[in-house]
Amino acid sequence: MGQLREECGVFGIFAPERCDVAYTAYYGLFALQHRGQESCGIVVNDDGLFHGYKDVGLVNDVFTPERLQALGKGNMAVGHCRYGTTGSNGRENAQPIVVNHVKGRMALAHNGNLVNSFELREELELKGSIFHTTSDTEVISYIVTEERLRQPSIEQAVNHAMDRIDGAYSLVIMSPSKLIACRDPRGFRPLCYGTREDGAYIVASESCALAAVGATFVRDIRPGEIVVFTSDGVRSIEDHCDQFPPSLCVFEYIYFARPDSVIDGCCVHEARMRAGAFLAEEHPVEADVVIGVPDSGTDAAIGYSKASGIPYEMGMIKNKYIGRTFISPGQKSREDKVRIKLSTISSVIKGKRVVLIDDSIVRGTTCARTVGLVRDAGAKEVHMRIAAPAFKNPCYYGTDIDSRRMLIANHHTVEEIARIIGADSLGYLSIENAMRLGGKPFDGAKQYCSACFDGDYPTKVPVSKQKNRFEYKISRKGSKKK
Repeated sequence: MGQLREECGVFGIFAPERCDVAYTAYYGLFALQHRGQESCGIVVNDDGLFHGYKDVGLVNDVFTPERLQALGKGNMAVGHCRYGTTGSNGRENAQPIVVNHVKGRMALAHNGNLVNSFELREELELKGSIFHTTSDTEVISYIVTEERLRQPSIEQAVNHAMDRIDGAYSLVIMSPSKLIACRDPRGFRPLCYGTREDGAYIVASESCALAAVGATFVRDIRPGEIVVFTSDGVRSIEDHCDQFPPSLCVFEYIYFARPDSVIDGCCVHEARMRAGAFLAEEHPVEADVVIGVPDSGTDAAIGYSKASGIPYEMGMIKNKYIGRTFISPGQKSREDKVRIKLSTISSVIKGKRVVLIDDSIVRGTTCARTVGLVRDAGAKEVHMRIAAPAFKNPCYYGTDIDSRRMLIANHHTVEEIARIIGADSLGYLSIENAMRLGGKPFDGAKQYCSACFDGDYPTKVPVSKQKNRFEYKISRKGSKKK
């Protein structure tokens, strides 16, 4: 919990003719790699025959040219890159999940977390279902399969499954003849689709993946909407639309999404610049230079600079070759990790009063080391500004915060946190201005989910709250069962 972890990325393609859809999925997942770097997978549909591969690792490492070629051609494919916010990060939890049943087969990729997965899994197990993973995605696949055995079509099965599952889910589902995109009724996680000149339909978590495969953005999929892609075109089912107020995770704008993506009509880069401008209004300070912690603090730093008139400089550099998979074999190595990933430009910092912008503070340890780097570079003052409100509550919708215990804002005041991280001052973005990041006026009605800041959850709270809640169960007598 030193820093926030990303969501997952889902991708799908429906092509009018048989072609190299595996390569399209590969490029799409590559564009979504920032959303999940633990595992990835692709399943290709060649006239009803499914060929797939998934493994732990980055997209470029898992899918060598030989493996992509082995997937063969087809007219449909689904892909997934994962960061596990529920369940362990082993190969068994890699997606897409493929299900074979009496009415055919299905491949499913999921972004988000359910809040009723524990109860649903127990219900399914009592019916005899056997689970092979520890993620709630397999629960969704079972529920959809159960409904498929009762319903005349896969889209109607998904429609009825949405009556039973609750929480955050953006799904891409492939049957032998259809590609289906589905977004939960509150719209926690983003999902959109576009078209390509060759007639292919592309579905992706973010619009940046559409651009990566040469597709033109058409629109976001509405909260609660099911979009069906077939050889006859596109069809929408809106039975679950407009059931609840929209609850897109506001952290998609603050951190998770790529700056060049457009989510629910708002450019992510512009939203982050807006956050910086709000920070300048809320927490002004006399300073000589504004610096963003790369890469997630850069856009907000530019916004702060423009609003405050304080010059923006690139005072920190990120090592592009060190990813989240960097191995830290010992405590000393973990402590030095920030120095390997980040370096400072002392000529920009030395003797200056610095406004340092970052996206969040979770435990405070990473932030303290970042401030320390700026101090070591000769900063006269360091004023920390955070482009999000203070984290005080767990997230049950797909973000890697499942406990209040390690959240520094629950145990210290803003002034105390400033002293702990070594900053001369500290300012967080207000919740009210976080609600304005999408460019819409805020009249008091929530437009985004802000539960991790204020504890106002749009759904019920899960019965079991641990990230690895399916690793073992506690019997009524209290003994642990593996």
